[in-house]
Amino acid sequence: MIGLIREHQLNIMLFLCGSCGILIGLLLLTRSITKRRKRDIILMEVLALFLLWFDRLAYIYAGCDGNTSYYMVRISNFMVFFLTPAVVFGFNRYLDGILIEEGKVETTPKRIKAVGFISVIGMILAVVSALTNLYYYFDENNLYHRGSGFLIAYITPVVAPVILYTVIVQHKALFSTQMFITLTLYLFVPIICGILQIFTYGISIVNMSMVAVSVSLYISTYIDINDTVERVHELEIEYMQDEQKRMQKLFDQTATAFVSAVEKKDEYLKGSAVRVAEYARTIAKMSGKNDEYCEKVYYAGLLHDVGLIGIPDSVINNPSPNEEDYELIRQKPLIGREILSSITEYPYLSIAAYYSHERYNGTGYPDGLKGSDIPEIARIVAVADAYVTMTAKKRYRGARPDFVAREAFVKGSGEQFDPAFAEIMVKIIDKNIKSDDNDRRPVMETSLSCGEYRDNISLGISVENDTKIISFDCVPNKSGENIFSAPSIILFDSFDDRVHSDEKTIREYHYFEYGEFWFDEHMISTGTRRIEVTKLDKKIKTGGSGYNVTAAKYEDHIRLVMGSPELTKEIIIALPDGSRSAYIGITGEHCDINDIKVETTGFTVSEGDIPRIAKTISYTDHLESDLKNIQIDRTRSVSTEGIEIDRKFRLAFHSMSLPGANLIWHCPYVVLFYSDDGTVGGANYHEYALIKLNGENEEINSLGQNSFVVKKHDDFPGWENWKENNRKGMECEVFFERRDNKVIVRTNNLGIEIECVTTVDHSAKVYAALTGDQVALTDIRFL
Repeated sequence: MIGLIREHQLNIMLFLCGSCGILIGLLLLTRSITKRRKRDIILMEVLALFLLWFDRLAYIYAGCDGNTSYYMVRISNFMVFFLTPAVVFGFNRYLDGILIEEGKVETTPKRIKAVGFISVIGMILAVVSALTNLYYYFDENNLYHRGSGFLIAYITPVVAPVILYTVIVQHKALFSTQMFITLTLYLFVPIICGILQIFTYGISIVNMSMVAVSVSLYISTYIDINDTVERVHELEIEYMQDEQKRMQKLFDQTATAFVSAVEKKDEYLKGSAVRVAEYARTIAKMSGKNDEYCEKVYYAGLLHDVGLIGIPDSVINNPSPNEEDYELIRQKPLIGREILSSITEYPYLSIAAYYSHERYNGTGYPDGLKGSDIPEIARIVAVADAYVTMTAKKRYRGARPDFVAREAFVKGSGEQFDPAFAEIMVKIIDKNIKSDDNDRRPVMETSLSCGEYRDNISLGISVENDTKIISFDCVPNKSGENIFSAPSIILFDSFDDRVHSDEKTIREYHYFEYGEFWFDEHMISTGTRRIEVTKLDKKIKTGGSGYNVTAAKYEDHIRLVMGSPELTKEIIIALPDGSRSAYIGITGEHCDINDIKVETTGFTVSEGDIPRIAKTISYTDHLESDLKNIQIDRTRSVSTEGIEIDRKFRLAFHSMSLPGANLIWHCPYVVLFYSDDGTVGGANYHEYALIKLNGENEEINSLGQNSFVVKKHDDFPGWENWKENNRKGMECEVFFERRDNKVIVRTNNLGIEIECVTTVDHSAKVYAALTGDQVALTDIRFL
């Protein structure tokens, strides 16, 4: 290694000198370093450059004849010995500058002062040596030789770095790890090389090492400054982010203040703004919008109703608004835009507030815009607002259940609502229904205080295949002669799980009452086909207060076991048909009902567990053709056998909605699937598509890719007439075709044209079957 350096040292010196020159030029252009630090590094690089340059000249002219060589050898060697302590002096200044300017050290440490003094002495001794041959001398051949005091020249470059290292260690916290390592190397690499130099003659490894570490010091300084700049940049970004968070917090507080002001206008609006905002953001996200846009939609939804601030309380709180009130309410978008237009940084707020009452078909207000002319953000907020409005309790009505809102969106798609966003809202509702994630459903009461009969009735408790036990305590709350006091239950069906008595809510919530049952021998049937008491056990009066009801349902029959301190009775009830739901509402007369509990036993009733007291209601007693007639009492409870789609064919059939059907998806469905035996739900079953004849393509975990197109033609009679025609019964046709890996399904019924193209694997078998919801399918023909 030494031999290699000795052979190429002149080239190495030239390269290092060039490096120093380049760094000096770069330093002159650098602006990111403090003036003193820049000046000190330039001084160190200049000293290192000249040190190595003169050292190289000393080697070049050594042993040469002539006056030039004579003087150059002497001048070069003098400059080498003079510049060596000068480099130490330069580093001393550099370290002092860092401590004073950047480390905020008040005074220069004494050790740095001592090193400065030693460096100056070293430079003076270099001058003395040139006159006295202390460090070196030259022979008659103009060759350099070490003098008797040669080792004195190494005192400064060896002792001074050790002293400076103690200073660096003391103030280590001021330096980055990288800078600390570089400074340490700067100090000790020359010392190590100096020791080697003592035993190695004719090679300037000390001077080359000093120049090399000077170059590395610049590089390390530059990296350190870049790290500092980066840290400052990160701090700036962090500050900006904090500032943005503060601004966002201020905006949130302002928005919350607006929302609070609106909610104080109407107690029924409490929480609605946040729900609208959250659903609007969900719709935007599901439609593929980015996070920034979704946040805009959130705040647009949050503040869309701010115009209510300008509407008189007398109008908002009027349970029966007149035409004049409606005209004032129509001013809400204008007032909202006026309020929010002052927030110029967020123009979308006023846009959503102003246009969210427009309708997709152009029948909305205030400007009667149509389709895509309505700003997109307003179309999203309109859908979210409509859903929250429908499913929230109002002064003039109760909260509507999810499936009522769902029907409104299916009906209003392309009419009131943007079809794309209405379809997303339907998917959200379906997800809520399937996951039973419905926080708007009222909490079941645990106690009731009843005065006159039926003036207080609990939320309905569903009666299903899973057997439930309802228990409570009941005590009279009024005494006197001829005062009757007792609990009772009401068996009913309703969209909102509540008992209704006025015509408007009965019609709105499709309320149907089966009967009333007391805990004695008394009961009233109002909507059942038949009621039969199968057991009646009277007890000796004990004065207890505990009551219980055990209830279960299978198809169109219900079994109730009612227990009281006086008797236990079992009742079998035949409902009008198997498509209806059933709920139990607890009520009473002049009594307090407490500690209401509902327990699911885990016992599921099946065929034969409930004695049948009436014949099964069948709507399939019609002509039976190629496929067996089916009656679908509940969603997809029955399906036809599957038909493999391997060519072109069609199915024709008669469809009639069951009496309990009242929603537009209570109609026939077509399911495309595969199973080993060709039956729905068979072994290795999976679905490709589910097509509802009302124009819905339900999203399933499908193995196929579906292209679904729905068109309403001019002969479409409107949804109410469409439902009426389904109730009366109608003829339907569905066309099937297999083209290589594509399965095509087409149908046109009452003006609703559907085409579904499902792409499957080339080798995949695909079957088709008919099913539905609350519908009877008869006379099914394979054509």
